Amino acid sequence: MKKLCSLPVAMTFGAGLFAIIWNVAGERIGQWLLPAAQAAGGVVTSPTAAAPDRYAYYPGTEELKPDEIRLIACGTGMPAARRDQAATCWLVELGNGDKFLFDIGTGSMVNVAALMIPYDFLDKVFLSHLHTDHWGDLSTLWAGGWTAGRTRPLKIWGPSGATREMGTAYAVEHFLKAYNWDAQTRNFFLSATPGKIEVKEFDYKAENQIVYQENGATIRAWPAIHAGDGPVSYSLDWNGLKIVIGGDTFPNKWYIKHAANVDVAIHETFHTPEQLFQLYGQSPQQALGVGTAVHTSPQAFGKVMSTIKPRHAIGYHFFNEEDTRYAIYEGIRQVYSGPLSLAVDNMVWNITKDKIKIRMAISPDQAWSVNGPNKPPKPPARGTMPDPMTDAIKAGRWNVQDAQGPMIDAFKKAHGMK
Repeated sequence: MKKLCSLPVAMTFGAGLFAIIWNVAGERIGQWLLPAAQAAGGVVTSPTAAAPDRYAYYPGTEELKPDEIRLIACGTGMPAARRDQAATCWLVELGNGDKFLFDIGTGSMVNVAALMIPYDFLDKVFLSHLHTDHWGDLSTLWAGGWTAGRTRPLKIWGPSGATREMGTAYAVEHFLKAYNWDAQTRNFFLSATPGKIEVKEFDYKAENQIVYQENGATIRAWPAIHAGDGPVSYSLDWNGLKIVIGGDTFPNKWYIKHAANVDVAIHETFHTPEQLFQLYGQSPQQALGVGTAVHTSPQAFGKVMSTIKPRHAIGYHFFNEEDTRYAIYEGIRQVYSGPLSLAVDNMVWNITKDKIKIRMAISPDQAWSVNGPNKPPKPPARGTMPDPMTDAIKAGRWNVQDAQGPMIDAFKKAHGMK
């Protein structure tokens, strides 16, 4: 197998999805090159035997081991919309059952929902900053989870800002104001509790502060350098394993210090200035500034990773396609030769102390929500919430009782309703 930088080359997952991936030991994982008698991941023993491991993760089919972390890229792209790459979102699942969302960028909830995780388990969100491509799909998680099984309020952790108006608490407060009509009309028919949002804002300037510590998991934050005061990076420590989620940031001393020798280091590696000019519609001046001062260039990403030496490095925050990935990869490899993933949506890393296994998630386009262990709350009792519809509008109702009455009676009888 041809090698670059003395490390194995790439794998292809599905039509149009390509990721450059490396195992921790630098060993070949391209088992699709095995002789024809074998298939990916093992031997086919008979014409009717179950297929061997196909380097795919099917959500809901694998129970996490007690000492294992599963990391899923639910959004890896850019602020501009694209069907195959949503904006930033990372899901971290721990072997103790805890789940954390880091950022919830525009479009990412399509990928989160396809994992078919009960919404009661998706109630903890950590925001790196307040650009739309990092929190634009909060509305979908908020309203979608409210209507499809969440029984508790959402909990959001996020940084303060240089002023109150630039912080997470202010943003969520005004998010709820913007969606006031949505909330008031749902409160009359649904329990109001899942529609609440609890915000835990912390000082963006504090270095390596603990912002969450429960059930053996510790999440810390430190400043990031991106666009203005406020952005942060996070680390998650659990069971002797450590993951760092950089958010958007220019290379900085805090990341270098607190991400040294981690198991998995996630850091943006942005489009090259030429790509921003040729493909993303930016002027040469803007492309150079955005690509090398506001964000992290491939070469700068490579220097970060060659300095901190993680078990595995993950680069993201670019449209990963034939016209872009090779220049980005080559820029990184000028400086860094260690284990690397250039992330795409639905890429999965299973992380233990002994191994990091990398696959793609295969999930349905038409996934329904899955019930969790908690019973869905009943709607509010009549008279406890103000009716958002006036009598004048109600007077326009057209009588369909003769058509739907028998169906309603049957439903009530089946579910013991009066």
